[in-house]
Amino acid sequence: MANYSDIIGHEDIVKHFKSSIELGKVSHAYILNGEKGSGKKTLAGVVAKSLQCESGEPDPCGICKSCLQAESGNQPDIIWVKHDKPNVISVDEIRTQILNDIDLKPYSSRYKIYIVPDAQLMNPQAQNALLKTLEEPPEYAIIMLLTNNVDRFLPTIISRCIVLNFRPVEPLHMIDYLVNQIGVDKEKAIFCTDFAQGNLGKAVRLAISPDYNEIKEDSLRLLRRIQDMDMEEIIQAVRNMGKYKLDITDYIDIMTMWFRDILMVKISNSPNKLIFKNEFSVMKKQASHVSYEGLEEILQALEKLKIRLEANVNFDIAMELMLLTMKENLK
Repeated sequence: MANYSDIIGHEDIVKHFKSSIELGKVSHAYILNGEKGSGKKTLAGVVAKSLQCESGEPDPCGICKSCLQAESGNQPDIIWVKHDKPNVISVDEIRTQILNDIDLKPYSSRYKIYIVPDAQLMNPQAQNALLKTLEEPPEYAIIMLLTNNVDRFLPTIISRCIVLNFRPVEPLHMIDYLVNQIGVDKEKAIFCTDFAQGNLGKAVRLAISPDYNEIKEDSLRLLRRIQDMDMEEIIQAVRNMGKYKLDITDYIDIMTMWFRDILMVKISNSPNKLIFKNEFSVMKKQASHVSYEGLEEILQALEKLKIRLEANVNFDIAMELMLLTMKENLK
C-alpha cells in the first residue's frame, strides 16, 4: 500500500487529512469525489492506514502491527465495502457490511473505518439506510464514500459529509511519474498525459495495460469510419462493445477525445494540439462534414450517455443511439 509520499498531486486533500489527524479533528464522514483513476482508493487507503497507525503521527510509520495489517489488507478495523452486482450497491449490502457492524467497537484500533468505493451506485434505499448512521455515528466510526459523481447522492447525504474534490494532476508531474516510476519513454508519456487530461490512473492504464490499448484501438477503428457505416454495421459494432461493458467509460472517454480533436482541427486546421496526431487526415475530412453545432450535440450526447449507462438503461439501445447521433452529424 502507498504512503502520502507516493500520491501524485492532490496536495490540498493530503494537507487537509494530515492537519485533521494532527489536530485530532477528523470528521466522521467524507465524500471523495473524482473521476475513475483519479486516486481516490489510493488516498483513502493511506488515510485509513495513517488513522490506525500506532505511532499517532499524521504519516503512517509502516512498521507497526496495524500498518503491516493495512499493507496486507487484513486490518480488522478498516472495512472495504463490496457489492455483488456491477451497477448497484443494495440496501442489504449496506446493512450487512456497515449498519449491522458499526455498533461493535473497534477490534484493535482507535477507529473503525468504512470505505465505500463506487458509492454513487448506492440506490436510494441504501442511501436512506445509511443516513441515520451519518446523523448519529458512534464516536469511533469514520465512513469514506468514494464517487465519480457526487450529484448521485441524496442532498441529505452530502450535507452530512465533508466533500473533497479531486482536481486534475499537473501534466509535468504526470510525465515525470510515467517516465521515472513506470519506465515509459518520454514521447509515449506525453501522449498518455495529453490523453488522460489530468487523470494519472488513466494515463498509467494507457501506458501499461494491453486491455486499455485494445479498447483504444477498437474505438479508433470505429471512429475512423462511423460516417460510412450502415445500420447493420452499427448493430454489430455495439455487440462488439458489449465485451467492454465494465470499462465502457474508458471507451466513451476515447470517443470524447476524438471529437474534441475534431473541434480543434476545425478551429486551427493543424495537428499540433491534437491528442490523436496520427489521425489528422481522417479528422480533417470529418471536420469538413460536421458543423460546430453538430460537434456540440455529439459531445453533449457522450456526457449524457455516461449518466444513462450508470442509471442502468439498456446498453445496446443507448450505444446505437449514440453512434447514430455521430453518423447523422458527420454527413
